Amino acid sequence: MSFYRRFVYIVLVCCMMNNSIAAEAKPQILMAGDSTMSIKALSDYPETGWGMPFATFFAEGITIHNLAKNGRSTASFRSEGLWQQLMEHCQAGDYVFIQFGHNDEVSTKATYTTPEQFKANLLAYINEVKAKQAQPILLSPMTRRYFAADGKIEATHPYSAIVRDVAKQSGVTFIDMDSITRDYFTALGDVDSALRFMHIKPDLHPNYPHGVKDNTHFNELGAREVAQLVLTELKLRQHSLVNELRPTDPKHLKLSY
Repeated sequence: MSFYRRFVYIVLVCCMMNNSIAAEAKPQILMAGDSTMSIKALSDYPETGWGMPFATFFAEGITIHNLAKNGRSTASFRSEGLWQQLMEHCQAGDYVFIQFGHNDEVSTKATYTTPEQFKANLLAYINEVKAKQAQPILLSPMTRRYFAADGKIEATHPYSAIVRDVAKQSGVTFIDMDSITRDYFTALGDVDSALRFMHIKPDLHPNYPHGVKDNTHFNELGAREVAQLVLTELKLRQHSLVNELRPTDPKHLKLSY
């Protein structure tokens, strides 16, 4: 074989290998949000962000970048460089979950954004994700667990309506987790819903020696159930991300409820 033919052969083989690698490339899942989504330190357990169990739903090869952080708003997530980190990972075909509101809407917090700023920030995030040829998935904030006298959980997120409007304006996938989680925990009732949040009596857990009663953040059970609710909504929409779920172990197909 001449040098020229050998060279052409090597180039063709390399091209075929690159095409094969590209064909096998899996999308990534990227997550931008606040404490209800974020990965927790061991010192904070059993507090758990729903993004943690959500990551276990997907097949090998699906990379999850959960950049959500406690206390962040649409403004501070960008100003602290977290959004830039997410964009550096983001590639065509990826999925980007965006869930804010808890810290944007509280006027006494340093992370407060006006309704106009909140809307503009969400639109900017969506446009930047689209520019990467990735798919944004917009979520309203998770409910807080405050029961009213009528036995229903109060709606405490005025910015949820803004998220809904932004989704409609931009034409992206929207999951109204404020309403969904509020209905879900209301149906469980006061006692059973508390088992899903950070309610721990004193002297039961080394991380919380004096106990804790937190109606915003989930424990392991609550986070898993919320993650399941998100997945259920994706299935109802026949969203393409559902095609990337972990294959079922055959032995589990023998089980039923």
